[in-house]
Amino acid sequence: MSVAITADKVVKRYGDLTIIPQLTQNIRNGEFFTLLGPSGCGKTTLLRMIAGFNSIEGGQIRFNDQVINDIPAHKRNIGMVFQSYAIFPHLTVRENVEYGLKLRNMPKDEMKAKVDKILDVVQITEYQDGGQQQRVALARAIVIHPSVLLMDEPLSNLDAKLRVEMRSAIREVQKQVGITTVYVTHDQEEALAISDRIAVMKKGVIQQTASPHTIYTRPYNVFVATFIGHSNLFKGRIEESGGSKAVVFADGFVLPMNNLNEAAKVGDDVTIAVRPEEFSICGEGQGVKCTIKTKVFLGKYITYGLDFPDDMLIPDQPAIEFSQDLGHAERVLDIGDTVYLKPNAAKVNVFMADGSKSLMEGVVENE
Repeated sequence: MSVAITADKVVKRYGDLTIIPQLTQNIRNGEFFTLLGPSGCGKTTLLRMIAGFNSIEGGQIRFNDQVINDIPAHKRNIGMVFQSYAIFPHLTVRENVEYGLKLRNMPKDEMKAKVDKILDVVQITEYQDGGQQQRVALARAIVIHPSVLLMDEPLSNLDAKLRVEMRSAIREVQKQVGITTVYVTHDQEEALAISDRIAVMKKGVIQQTASPHTIYTRPYNVFVATFIGHSNLFKGRIEESGGSKAVVFADGFVLPMNNLNEAAKVGDDVTIAVRPEEFSICGEGQGVKCTIKTKVFLGKYITYGLDFPDDMLIPDQPAIEFSQDLGHAERVLDIGDTVYLKPNAAKVNVFMADGSKSLMEGVVENE
């Protein structure tokens, strides 16, 4: 039976080094929950604490109401898929999948029925004598009917085409089986495509937990806005315009906003985040002025690299971009063109000047 998972003020230390400082997070029964973040952020450490492979130096981890801190890994009823798959090369697909059931001394008839069902679920019936390591590892993990399925970068060794194919298969199998799944990845696209909710981590701290749509459209802080997809960051200020609030870019362009929260005070400096697809070409004076620096044709889209005066931008950004959908483009730009781009006020995000917190209405840290 699937369970809810609660991490309550969990601490992980190695000597004097604290990797995870008092992390609290609820994972719902039956959901596909992804831990996403850069290398070294603590996501695999947290997964291994849930699995029982790492000790817990503070707080509690619970499966439903049962504290599991001191329960050994082999008694936690978890299934796990590793990056390396850990498939036994001397065994067939069926023998690999049967392995966990044999350890539980399951009768042969019952074992055959369970394995047949799982081979069909993960679509490897025709491969039961060889091939398809990723699907085999998934089948072996879920055939034992674990309470929790833990997956640590299971697709990172695959080529791009197979990654897309397998992430769809994993999502479909998880929904069909209905098991609580915790999935670790550093791949943003993978997380957005596969998850019910995503927890974005940085240095052992969860920055925001929300649905993929919320994480992308209404990030809680600048780290989330720039780690999930790409955001162009501009210096700005809040002013009053026509009886309501507006953000003013450093070049003087005024963008009226009707969705800033009460913490957004007139006169405050802010950081304005605009995703590449949130610009549209407009007339002179109706947007921010820039020059086309680079141009990359990507089939459906053209991505332009933009050149702005340095005093308009938050420093140390890898690129400032505008993404043009060619299906709706009335004008294609060329390198060297001067253009005015208008941000979509309904979609841009505004943060405190230090980037630590959103100033948008309705933004949640934990959804």
